[in-house]
Amino acid sequence: MNLYRNLLAGLTALLLLGACTDPDVHAAKELASRVLGERAGQVRFEKIDTPSGTDFYEVEGAEGAVVIRGNDAGAMAVGLNQYLKNVCHSSVSWFAHDGVSLPERLPAVPGKLTAEARCDRRFFLNYCTFGYTMPWWGWPEWERLIDWMALNGVNMPLAITGQEAVWQRVWRRMGLTDEQIGAYFTGPAHLPWHRMSNVDGWGGPLPQGWIDGQETLQRRILERERSLGMTPVLPAFAGHVPAALKARYPEADIMTMSSWGGFGDKYRSSFLSPTDPLFPGIQREFLAEQTRLYGTDHIYGADPLNEVQLPRWDAEYLASVAGHIYSSLAEADPEAVWLQMTWHFYYDKEWTDALREAFMRAVPGDRLVSLDYYCENTEVWRMTDRYYGKPYIWCYLGNFGGNTMLKGNLRETGRRIEQAFAEGGGNLCGVGSTLEALDVNPLMYEYLFDKAWRHIGDDATWIDAYADSHAGCEDADFRAAWRWMLDSVYVDCARLGQGTVTNSRPSLRGVIRWTQPGNSYDNAGLCRVWGRMLRAEGHGAMYDFDLVNVGRQVLGNHFAVLRDAFTAAYERRDVTAMRTRKAEMMALLDDLDRLLACHPTFSLSRWIDAARAIGTSGAESDYYEQNARNILTTWGDRDQSLNDYANRTWAGLVATYYKPRWELFCDAVLEAVESDVPFDEAAFTERCKDFEWAWVKSTDKSGLNAEGSAAKPVAGMLYAKYKSQIE
Repeated sequence: MNLYRNLLAGLTALLLLGACTDPDVHAAKELASRVLGERAGQVRFEKIDTPSGTDFYEVEGAEGAVVIRGNDAGAMAVGLNQYLKNVCHSSVSWFAHDGVSLPERLPAVPGKLTAEARCDRRFFLNYCTFGYTMPWWGWPEWERLIDWMALNGVNMPLAITGQEAVWQRVWRRMGLTDEQIGAYFTGPAHLPWHRMSNVDGWGGPLPQGWIDGQETLQRRILERERSLGMTPVLPAFAGHVPAALKARYPEADIMTMSSWGGFGDKYRSSFLSPTDPLFPGIQREFLAEQTRLYGTDHIYGADPLNEVQLPRWDAEYLASVAGHIYSSLAEADPEAVWLQMTWHFYYDKEWTDALREAFMRAVPGDRLVSLDYYCENTEVWRMTDRYYGKPYIWCYLGNFGGNTMLKGNLRETGRRIEQAFAEGGGNLCGVGSTLEALDVNPLMYEYLFDKAWRHIGDDATWIDAYADSHAGCEDADFRAAWRWMLDSVYVDCARLGQGTVTNSRPSLRGVIRWTQPGNSYDNAGLCRVWGRMLRAEGHGAMYDFDLVNVGRQVLGNHFAVLRDAFTAAYERRDVTAMRTRKAEMMALLDDLDRLLACHPTFSLSRWIDAARAIGTSGAESDYYEQNARNILTTWGDRDQSLNDYANRTWAGLVATYYKPRWELFCDAVLEAVESDVPFDEAAFTERCKDFEWAWVKSTDKSGLNAEGSAAKPVAGMLYAKYKSQIE
């Protein structure tokens, strides 16, 4: 009996202790446990109030006894990250497979680290990210990304996972069959463009297991994001409906949208006019069901006009569209705020200033928040008189399609952010990123979100700290390497269709549309940087990442030199030289694949294995694998205009896709010269399309699972092999 009473008393005490624990402190502790492991006990979190109401942190303490204070869990997370980067020389990647290198005893804080946020909203993600990076993610991957977002101060993530479960219920209630709904959804990797009303049905129907699994995953995502003080942006109804709805509601104003991305007419989407009486009812049904499943934070993403041709281009019509969309939101949720991406204001040239203003002023007050989508290239706020006084968020895009290019205009991005804070008006409410995929330039995104706080110094000091966090120590060679890249590589903004010639559909000259190298630096200089990185005393996952990432770019750049030498030999009809150049090209591609296999970020097998793991049968796993292969290569059908848009230099993709294409090409050119006939590039392109489509349809694992080795020895060997050729 006494034992029972003692147990009961103990449990009661634990419950009371838990009840007294602030939820923000608890969330910060849990994050620290995930990031720091057993060293988390050396950190204490405390919640403090800030008189200004601005997010704020401070960090101080002795060795093994660090104290982090903040106004909420998110601010505490930012303080932890600054301590890790600037004091511990540690980096937390956005990928779950990357470990975190830490000293046994967390070091003392020199003085005190403290900063406050410069803006209330820090936005992250893009519809496309959910197709180019996340379609096969499970909870471990999402858990790490959410932690990374918190550590970097993100408090407004796009949260569109699991919406197909909502739509399925809504369309069923409206009388559609499962077959009709199935013809509406695309395959998993193409869902972002389905959600943006660009394409229907491609790669569908979705297995029910996918829909159910994503619903479960979304619940976990939202619970964690909210616990860390984030305000997730959930979707709203923007007008996109199944084609079958027209037969069910023949009087409804439903139009077929313009074709997109080279897809055939059967994949064109359908759009219900926001002015139609049916529209608010669907909005109400969708938001009610979504709220039942996922809750609400009263801010919704709705983007009806992304890369589509409208039936009318006049102010009255566009104002009516915007006004009715918002009124349907407000009717369903009186607290609703509409978040829109304004890529269309940049991309679609039909948008004049008058049309933009009419559209935006149709929404009252501050109920419309705009994402200025691609500010490192074009700042729409300067084209719209600061978004006509309505709230907007300055966004850095930085990556298209998941392309693996060293790219980004860091100093210019920083300059533009500072100008926006100084000149962008009081309605500038945040800073964010709208990247299409998590890519090989994480520094650009860490820099961006550091600029949203008052803790960043000058760019040179920042890049030194970044170098230290990747090397795991202060190293002169590693710092010098990153300074060179800051001033030579990271000076151009990312653009559509970037990739090295290795990834391009083969040709004698130039590159195909979606694989544009566009480098402004000397590859010999980057090769020397690679050598300096190899001399550094670095260690850990991020040091290995940099060795592979920079080496990947060096070898990819050099491949273009070899291709041009092959072409020159062809023009001389020098078969011997052509065979030599071909051998060199093939050897480089083999070496590139071997280097890439040294780090899991650059792995096709990881991508395909994750896709196949979702399947509940062999047939389902094959279905997911084809979708995973498709998005990276042909994108759509055999002869798709977006072919290679999502090109990326990955182990396994080089070995089984890019290299065989180039081998087919070299052999075809050699055969033409040996037969004394002109090389028929058009005929080769058709053969190439046949190869590409067969690869998409394949489930052959040969060559995908390159055996990974330690990065430094392999990188060192390849540097020694190629430096004399490049430098």
